[in-house]
Amino acid sequence: MKKTGLPTFMLLFISFMSQSQQVYQRELLLMGCDFGITVVADEQKEADVYIQKAIDEITRIEKLISSWDVASQTSLVNKNAGLKPVKVHPLLFELIQHSLAISKLTDGAFDITFASLDPVWKFDGSMKRMPAKEEISASVSNIGFQNIQLNDKDTTVFLLKKGMKIGFGAIGKGFAADKAKHLLMQLGVTGGIINASGDLNVWGTKSNGMDWTVAITNPLKKQKAFAHLPIHNGAVATSGNYEKFVTIDGKKYSHIINPKTGYPSEGLVSVTVFSPKAELCDALATAIFVMGKEVGIDRINQLPKTECILIDEEGNVFTSDNIKLELQ
Repeated sequence: MKKTGLPTFMLLFISFMSQSQQVYQRELLLMGCDFGITVVADEQKEADVYIQKAIDEITRIEKLISSWDVASQTSLVNKNAGLKPVKVHPLLFELIQHSLAISKLTDGAFDITFASLDPVWKFDGSMKRMPAKEEISASVSNIGFQNIQLNDKDTTVFLLKKGMKIGFGAIGKGFAADKAKHLLMQLGVTGGIINASGDLNVWGTKSNGMDWTVAITNPLKKQKAFAHLPIHNGAVATSGNYEKFVTIDGKKYSHIINPKTGYPSEGLVSVTVFSPKAELCDALATAIFVMGKEVGIDRINQLPKTECILIDEEGNVFTSDNIKLELQ
């Protein structure tokens, strides 16, 4: 159930807040993907301080949650699966708590223990054949968020079964973006953007008082945006299956895996979610791929301040009840 934040929408902005302030931006590689950090400040020196604070916060979180870093606490939790609980940093504990809550909300369509499938499906061009059914079944048997045991008092995490692994590919960038945004707002930054490889977390308004505008693009018809939507002090994330996939015997298989079956999801090509928190957008965008159109939209309709736009394999567009598209 890996996730990639694909830039199927863009953020349109002209000016911010007041005529005395300007927009300052830096783009760099963080958490294995492209990040853009934009802040409103009076001068370059002030902006540089703010941007570096955000970078430091994201880097700090990455060192805790990366499953690729053998020295991270996440790797230590995985190494001790079935053996013993591991005491972790409160931030990592918080992320796992949030992940379990979203797993329950989505009936397991989102599940951080999907990482057990990492060795089975490869989307780096090296995969030439379908995995054996037995290989998939063996990995799926190690998936199950119910087998993550948390101890609030000691902030320990215990994976109850040997072979279990956790990974945050479908929520980690959003979590880090939320924390960086919160930090910058505490520091007094009046407006800005945390762009985590196309997943956007924004606050503040334009200098004319208008909200930011997000342009939504159909990945099957990329020539122009089909709708523009305002966003104020919130987040938006898109999950898509059209840029990261494997082709076997002429058929494309998405990188978004159903954690219950171990096989790639089908039916949708793009899911965009709007909500107050980037981590929720991040996770739900992936989960809806697994749940499918009807169940996904129904679940979104039950959540406050959360909306979605789905595009199926034929290019048809579907939305949650309360979203208003201004079709172009």
